[in-house]
Amino acid sequence: MVDQVNYYQPDIACFQEMVAEDSAVKDHGHMDEFLEKLKFSNYFYSYNVKEDFWGYAHFGIIIFSKYPIINKQTISWYPNDYNSIFQFVDIVKGADTIRVFNIHLQTLRFSKANLKYIDQPTVEDQTAIRESKNIIGKFKKGFLKRRLQAERIRAEIEKSPYPVIVSGDFNDVPNSYAYYTIGKGMKNAFVEKGSGLGRTFSGISPVLRIDNIFVDDEMEVLQFNLIKKKLSDHFPIIADVQLVKK
Repeated sequence: MVDQVNYYQPDIACFQEMVAEDSAVKDHGHMDEFLEKLKFSNYFYSYNVKEDFWGYAHFGIIIFSKYPIINKQTISWYPNDYNSIFQFVDIVKGADTIRVFNIHLQTLRFSKANLKYIDQPTVEDQTAIRESKNIIGKFKKGFLKRRLQAERIRAEIEKSPYPVIVSGDFNDVPNSYAYYTIGKGMKNAFVEKGSGLGRTFSGISPVLRIDNIFVDDEMEVLQFNLIKKKLSDHFPIIADVQLVKK
């Protein structure tokens, strides 16, 4: 994954589910090491201390930038777990300032048994019936949590004094409430310059486009790429954008 980032040389990179250290301990993937390998000079790491590994490594979301970060903010609410956190930074390039949001909405938390049932559904026995009810319950719970998360993210977007970019794992499809709430009035990079189905999740369905880059209406999407390399259960996406001078 480090090699892929270096190959495409983005000016800004957003990661979800990042495990790293930012303490005095340097044992397993320290931020200094990532900055050096990825050739970024600035970053903002948001995490909940309840998710700590070994007491000094963290699990969270992160924004890397080759441009100066003049403001950074973590937004968190009860129960303050991983999906109850999102972040934004204000980045300066020349005379322009943009606000970049990095988000990871509520996952469905499917077990291996859930995934197996989805791939090979059956209603031949009581076990299968219980599995289907379990999946429906997870869909409902996930939808309700993403709805609230999306509304809170939207409220922060509307406060921004700068043009906005939103990047992240929505864990929801393009006709969902979360997709439309967060992306309201914005351009989706895939819709602007992508092609095909745009599948970003490698599991379950061949049509799940659940990772997105939205940009302010003041921006133009010049290029969009979906990198078909299975470095995780998601395919990386990348876009080139620019502010439209008025």
